[in-house]
Amino acid sequence: MGRLLFACWCLCCSGIGGLGAAAGPDPETRIEARSTTYLLVGLVHGESMSVHVSRLLDNTPVRDAQVTMLLRDREYPATAQVDGGYTVTAKELALPGSAVVEFRIAQSAVQETLRATLQTPEGSSKDDDKSGIRQYAWWILNFGICIGALMLYSRRSKNAEN
Repeated sequence: MGRLLFACWCLCCSGIGGLGAAAGPDPETRIEARSTTYLLVGLVHGESMSVHVSRLLDNTPVRDAQVTMLLRDREYPATAQVDGGYTVTAKELALPGSAVVEFRIAQSAVQETLRATLQTPEGSSKDDDKSGIRQYAWWILNFGICIGALMLYSRRSKNAEN
């Protein structure tokens, strides 16, 4: 009987179960746009987007270019990063739904416009996320079962001594 209680206690404390698993990070929204000269890949992280531009011919990163994003009729300039990429910050990136995005790339005499569709998942708001409540409920249940098992074990041990 003691081994069974110990096994139950270990099972409860280990957090085994579907509800006990921690929720993974939110998937990043990816956007890709092509032209005859460039390939642009962007990853959205909340209200900012990391943008990498490369040439289609030899896949070399495009540096020293002027990159501008047009999203929902507003223009946002990109800031060059040390790694050769660019960063764009806009509150509209975090809005749910789809939107047409236009990127303008100007480098020396070459100027091109790349278009793509940004699809942000609906309901990605943290306020609507019920997994946090489920996680707390799971841990409360876990501790309740552990305490109950220990109390039962303690009572049985006392009764066995008497």
